[in-house]
Amino acid sequence: MDRAAYRERNVVERLINRLKQWRRIATRYEKRAANYQAMLRVAAILLWV
Repeated sequence: MDRAAYRERNVVERLINRLKQWRRIATRYEKRAANYQAMLRVAAILLWV
């Protein structure tokens, strides 16, 4: 078991789970990829702050 890899994977999985709480991201309301990516960035920034 590689502890460093496990820690990094855990961080990513937790971020994805927190982003899924945003209904707009979980259900992908946005049709265009650029708009969807923009919403992901906004949500990530708000989670980070």
